Amino acid sequence: MTKETILTMKHISKGFAGVQALKNVQLTLRKGEVHALMGENGAGKSTLMKCLIGVYQADEGEILYKGTAVNFSSVLDAQKAGISMIFQELNLIPHLSVAENIFFAREPIKHGLIDYQKMHQDATALLQLFDIDVNSTDEVRFLSVAKQQMVEIIKALSFDVEVLIMDEPTSALTEKEIDKLFELVHRLKEKGVSIVYISHRMEELKRICDHITIFRDGTYVSDHRFDEITMNDIITKMVGRSLDNHFPPKTAVIEDEIILSIMNAQRYGVFEPLNFDLRKGEILGITGLVGAKRTELARAIFGADPLDGGEIYVHHKKVTIKSPADAIKAGVAYLSEDRKLNGVAVRMTIRENITMASIDKVSNQLGVISHQAEEQASHKFVDKMEIKTPTIEQLVNNLSGGNQQKVVIGKWLFRDATVMIFDEPTRGIDVGAKYAIYQLLDELAAQGVGVIVISSELPEILGVSDRIIVMREGRMTGMLNTKQTNQEEIMQYATGFKNMFAQEYAH
Repeated sequence: MTKETILTMKHISKGFAGVQALKNVQLTLRKGEVHALMGENGAGKSTLMKCLIGVYQADEGEILYKGTAVNFSSVLDAQKAGISMIFQELNLIPHLSVAENIFFAREPIKHGLIDYQKMHQDATALLQLFDIDVNSTDEVRFLSVAKQQMVEIIKALSFDVEVLIMDEPTSALTEKEIDKLFELVHRLKEKGVSIVYISHRMEELKRICDHITIFRDGTYVSDHRFDEITMNDIITKMVGRSLDNHFPPKTAVIEDEIILSIMNAQRYGVFEPLNFDLRKGEILGITGLVGAKRTELARAIFGADPLDGGEIYVHHKKVTIKSPADAIKAGVAYLSEDRKLNGVAVRMTIRENITMASIDKVSNQLGVISHQAEEQASHKFVDKMEIKTPTIEQLVNNLSGGNQQKVVIGKWLFRDATVMIFDEPTRGIDVGAKYAIYQLLDELAAQGVGVIVISSELPEILGVSDRIIVMREGRMTGMLNTKQTNQEEIMQYATGFKNMFAQEYAH
């Protein structure tokens, strides 16, 4: 029996400053189904949904919601009509409480004032319904990224929702939290809620999706029942070519020369003394479950957070790193997990972003910046990174997530860093762009750069790394040779079932 159609988008087109983001795109969503949108970064998935909910106004096309033509002028208008979106990038107000974020701009009123008691009661009921270990009174800025993501989900569900759009909702969640999310998705389906699901994690789609629509370069490719198409066919349609191997062959040769040495590095209450070396041409993976303190280690090496003890050597020379400026001077670069917060300046141009860490390289002896030198460098790395943009003067905020990530990498390539730390480099990146990032990691290693990759995706960490450090709650529990290990063994070290360094850390 064919389900009732709740949403139809026809002939949708949208352009931005010379970039045609959508060209004659269509989507049909049925009541009570989970419908996946698939495509590479820049394919137009998020843009189409933003046209639906009033963030953008489509240049052309028609939207029918429950049989009536609609054109929402704001997100709030869409929410009032029963359409909510969980955005890929967090949109919470850090200094407000969980309850204040959930009910922002629609707080319950009593005697002309905000009824905080009712607001917290309602928020607590929603949190308990989803079994989230967060208090309604907690300030959002003190929550982990994973818990902030769960608050975003609750905020969207707090409306009387009929269509729920999820844009990469699991990118910062643990497996347990993903299981909870999918349980809720199934309950919402049973209630007749229609869900548009945008994700690059194909293994997730098997668990919850009924239909799939595929986009490529801002155009509609095809629509399928999910059980009638293979994963290889999806990938081929997304990228316009077959990707028989998800990871490129390794060309880098690991040399004996040690580029980076970390000796007894520690932060009190965060991670215990850690020791490891990074060799020229090596890709060293760091993995572990949420709370393993992988990012905290990377930030400390880069000088963003202080070390309480230990030593760092770059090319056998002891370096003092107390700030990111010290790290950059020493040749150490860090590509943050949250690219919009710590990686790029979204309201600046591609040119400005690529050169911002290397002002000395585009300035004369008097410190005056050469616009010509900036342009030459920017064009070089836009071409090298294959960044999709009509001009280097494009604001980074107008780029897709994958192209923003490429801008960050271009910035550090221009800096000539000899050690590059990538924290979740493919978070929110599609399969085609992932492959390009993996190729770049291998190219960097082949050029003699020491590469550290932090990733929560075990297939990725196994696919790109030469050795793997496994961390658990601020301890290094394993140092594994990639060729001699597997996902099961890594999980044993990550969960504490095994601990290669138990004696070293025994008290």
